[in-house]
Amino acid sequence: MSASDPRQSSSASRPSGETPPPDKWQSPSDEPPRQQFLLFLWFAVSILLLFHYLDAAEREVQAELSYSEFLQAVDADRVASVTLRGQSVEGQFNEAGREARDDSEAESFTTTRPDIEGERLLERLESQGIEIIAQPVDPPWWQRVLVGALPWILILGLLFWFWSRMQQRMMSGGGPLGMGKSQARQITSQQSRVRLADVAGSENAKREVTEVVDFLKEPERFRALGAKIPRGVLMMGPPGTGKTLMAKAVAGEAGVPFFSISGSEFIEMFVGVGASRVRDLFKQAKEQAPAVVFIDEIDSIGRARGTGMGGGHDEREQTLNQILAEMDGFDEHESVVVLAATNRPDVLDPALLRPGRFDRKVTLENPHRQARRDILAVHTRDMPLADDVDLMRLAEITTGFSGADLANLANEAALLAGRRSQQQVDWSCFTDARDRLLLGDTKDVGLSERERHVVAYHESGHALLAYLLPHADPLEKVTVLPRGRALGVTAQVPDEDRVNFSESYLRDRITVMYGGRLAESIVFGEVSSGAENDLEQATQLARRMVGRWGMNRRIGPVMASHSQEHVFLGREMAQPRDYSEALASLVDEEVRQLLTELERRGRELLEAHRVALDALATALEARETLEIEEIREVLAGHEPKPAPSPP
Repeated sequence: MSASDPRQSSSASRPSGETPPPDKWQSPSDEPPRQQFLLFLWFAVSILLLFHYLDAAEREVQAELSYSEFLQAVDADRVASVTLRGQSVEGQFNEAGREARDDSEAESFTTTRPDIEGERLLERLESQGIEIIAQPVDPPWWQRVLVGALPWILILGLLFWFWSRMQQRMMSGGGPLGMGKSQARQITSQQSRVRLADVAGSENAKREVTEVVDFLKEPERFRALGAKIPRGVLMMGPPGTGKTLMAKAVAGEAGVPFFSISGSEFIEMFVGVGASRVRDLFKQAKEQAPAVVFIDEIDSIGRARGTGMGGGHDEREQTLNQILAEMDGFDEHESVVVLAATNRPDVLDPALLRPGRFDRKVTLENPHRQARRDILAVHTRDMPLADDVDLMRLAEITTGFSGADLANLANEAALLAGRRSQQQVDWSCFTDARDRLLLGDTKDVGLSERERHVVAYHESGHALLAYLLPHADPLEKVTVLPRGRALGVTAQVPDEDRVNFSESYLRDRITVMYGGRLAESIVFGEVSSGAENDLEQATQLARRMVGRWGMNRRIGPVMASHSQEHVFLGREMAQPRDYSEALASLVDEEVRQLLTELERRGRELLEAHRVALDALATALEARETLEIEEIREVLAGHEPKPAPSPP
């Protein structure tokens, strides 16, 4: 297995502990406005006063009697009933009592009894046959008012809270009344900390966007020369290459507002919502121009129209049409630049890519060796590195890694150092972290001795052919410890960044893939299912050599391979195969012949170096993992010689 197929470029934002000052583009506060709070307070006081008035109105007009007057009225049989509440005494006059007080409208009275008069008063009332009612003491008036008004105040508060939230949601584009508002997140010039200097490993892409930054800084200088800035910049590249980071760096470097939104955020279940959100987004950007609009994963809404197995989605196509119309409608004096990112440029609609919309295409690729070293320097600048850590060497053994992979590698190495209770991150932490990312973590699958013996010879076959073949990737290590889905791993590290593959390199690579299967066949007289992945990769590579890359004399310089289009695009389904069945049969025959020839070559090499194969397998069973220096020591006594290149 080769350790040469990971991911891409990255960077880090500029660290700073400063709090960005507020500016005119900040979003509204979440707190209720002062006017709404004062209005709520006025309503609450009004409710309290209303309940106080109602409480006072409910009380009947009562005559205030002294205790002596009350006793006289009792003795004169002028009292009909008495209600006792603690020391408070309330009662109703009878007919004689009301006639005796014809100058008053009061039909009831109130008084306060002394503490010592409790039992004597009851006896006196009973002797007169007066009805006695006992009730608990009434709470103070303010408690009665508060209990009656509090539920209404709470209901009023909830209504004000809902109304405030609805207004905020409508302002931010949420809620049923604000569904057509843009969902873009806005980053102000003060909040953006990323600059182009922070984006490591993307020098070519940075040169492409530099003039966009210059235009956003000084638009009048370009307009005076009659220049028009590109309206759109499409950033293309595999995942993890730093497309979003580059867009933030453009906005931060130019010091302008930055609107960020994903393509999927335009789409809703209601037709027309996406187009409305597009209109609102561009309206906001034009109001705050110069500005940058960044649409991530634009392929989710910019996919080619009129294709696919089930037809287009009306809402998606309307959203795309609105984007096309908005980009056409830019005024010459509106300094708004649209940045978009995708890792599938092949599925985008041609109308989106024409000049006048996305005029410029910026490609971000996996970083080269020096770029990987710069990216690692960014991600390890805050780590206490040991003296044995060589970032350039680490960049050499991480061919194919993207910036996101390198950031993950640095983090995994720091986690390993923490688990090992180390004070510094050393070289072994980085190499173990790289193996974990590439090959998976080691695991115990309970192999029997027989299976371990087979795996040892299988991996030794790969390793020996990688060691012998002159054009194969250099061997780094071999292990029989199960990792991920593999029972053993042979790691090869390219000595250079390859962007073009020669025929000799590809032939040696396929031969190494057959090494494990051939070793099992030579030693045990049979093969196992462990070579399934090797056979799959070897067949795919051989078919490309024969049918796509013209590396076969009988086929010649002809493309005779199936289309690589995805079915959902609908292109391959309507496109007939442009070569005959005879040519397809010939391609199959030549692929089989090529693989058979390379397998025979690998078998001859292993049989010629059988002693070295046995020695390597024995050492691998004993030590489980062999680095390249240990492999050289094992093979030194057997003097295997590199195989000559085929004629």
